Amino acid sequence: MADDDVATRAPESDAKEPSMMSSEDTPAQKGASMGEHCVTDRPSPFGDQQPSGEVSKIADVEVYITKPSDYPHLPSKLLLFLSSGTGIYSKNNQLQADKYASEGFLVVMPDQFAGDPAPNSAIDPNADEQNPSMIEKVKIGLATTAKSFMVDMWLARQTPEKVLPVLRRVVEGAKEEFADAVANGGGVYAVGYCFGGKYVCLLAAELPDSAAHGQAPPKDEEAGMAKAEPLIKAGALAHGTLITTEDLEAIKSPISMACVENDQVFPDDVRTAGQTYLEKNKIKHEVKVYSGVPHGFAVVGEYQDPKIQEAQKEAFEQMLEWLKSH
Repeated sequence: MADDDVATRAPESDAKEPSMMSSEDTPAQKGASMGEHCVTDRPSPFGDQQPSGEVSKIADVEVYITKPSDYPHLPSKLLLFLSSGTGIYSKNNQLQADKYASEGFLVVMPDQFAGDPAPNSAIDPNADEQNPSMIEKVKIGLATTAKSFMVDMWLARQTPEKVLPVLRRVVEGAKEEFADAVANGGGVYAVGYCFGGKYVCLLAAELPDSAAHGQAPPKDEEAGMAKAEPLIKAGALAHGTLITTEDLEAIKSPISMACVENDQVFPDDVRTAGQTYLEKNKIKHEVKVYSGVPHGFAVVGEYQDPKIQEAQKEAFEQMLEWLKSH
């Protein structure tokens, strides 16, 4: 990325700016670079519906597990669900995982942050903030700066060296616990949103063995030449955060991407360079770019704008069909 500040600020950073409204779409959220629910849940479009899965542990990592209603009587496929910064206790993330379970996937959503999800603050939906006073505006500005700093500090802690070993443990543990689903699908599938999107790329990649196990690359480049096979059979992601050209050029497994036009945290030039590489190297892939929607639009959450509502449905169908067909 050309701008270092943009390169280090994910939607987890931008999303912390206080919303001046509750469930309505704010002007910022209608822009292409915002995604409030990357760190805070929007109101659920499902009303009082409660998640159907449960939080458990695999390989000593907390996970949210949700299964098809007819499992194990009918075969299923194992799907790793990698969330945005809100993590496994987000009701919207759990409901989104449930949607994949209702389509026949046995879904495992790991706590990829090891108990350290993105900092967020509750917004009182009953608070009247439509016309804040000058003093309130100053307070909001100071709070925004502090929150952005906190989120940037949080993001700096979430490195591949920290996250990949967690995901590897969960994948290996899930393959043992749900061997039937892995066998039925011929491997493990993965879906990711925002922060989780980058890690779908990494799990679909052929990485130096050290990097695949979360170790810093060796000083002697030759020592890192051994490659680890991708951990997933196929993957799908929506509006990934801080994906690099190098991430895309390492992909070997089939991958589908639902992207946002003019996305500051997944720039068009990075996406097109990666797409060119995938095409040239005949890696199975599909890329669909959605215009006029905010970063984070595909995460479960209520929007008033019909265009965003429709794009959210389209992105889910895009990713679901890719996973089912591969």
